[in-house]
Amino acid sequence: MVDDLISGLTRQVKEEVIENYLTERRLVGLQIEDLEGQAEQTRLRALKAGTRLNRLAYMMIGPEMLRRLVEILGIPQPSFWSDCLERKFSRRVRFIRVRALTDRAKFRKLVLEAYSRFFAWMKKYRQAYENLDAECRAVNTNIVGFQKNFDLLTILNFLKNLDTSAMEKKHFLGENFTAEELTSVDQKLYLRPIAFQGLNVPEPISLSEPEAMEELLGMLTEEIYRKYPKNVKRLML
Repeated sequence: MVDDLISGLTRQVKEEVIENYLTERRLVGLQIEDLEGQAEQTRLRALKAGTRLNRLAYMMIGPEMLRRLVEILGIPQPSFWSDCLERKFSRRVRFIRVRALTDRAKFRKLVLEAYSRFFAWMKKYRQAYENLDAECRAVNTNIVGFQKNFDLLTILNFLKNLDTSAMEKKHFLGENFTAEELTSVDQKLYLRPIAFQGLNVPEPISLSEPEAMEELLGMLTEEIYRKYPKNVKRLML
């Protein structure tokens, strides 16, 4: 009877450990879900910044001028940002209105304003990227701490040796597991740290302030206007 009592108490303690494990695991799981949601929002910010770069590319008119822009901005090849240059221009981005006495001056102001808006969106994206990176490191710290707090080998052996029904096993394992998955439960019990690269968020570009780019971009617009005056006028209609 004493042995039965000890056995029962031992089992109860193990069950409490597993319940605590599952509670903590669900909390970490929620943090991982939040991180994935934040990554999705960050990718959307990257797309919005990319549309502003795409607008700049559209203003270059010819491939030679586009290559010059790539060099001036330091856009890595290949990259998410270089892919944005190749996309068909979307007019869903907000139209830029500028005023000037001549088409030449108007085009210059248009390109500079387009760069200024791209710079602003890249700045927002960089902040979102850095916030995501910090959140990923925080979640990984919690995952490592969670793994250290529980003896997974003991939990695994207890679960595999349960001589109870599949429904009871499912109760211990939670909704993420079924009785048929017990053979691979060791893989499911272990939570691996999140690889930041796996979140598929492009690294932001380091851009110069708009004021520092006025001369270079101004010279580029002059060359574009000389080569493609008719195209420039159509672009500004």
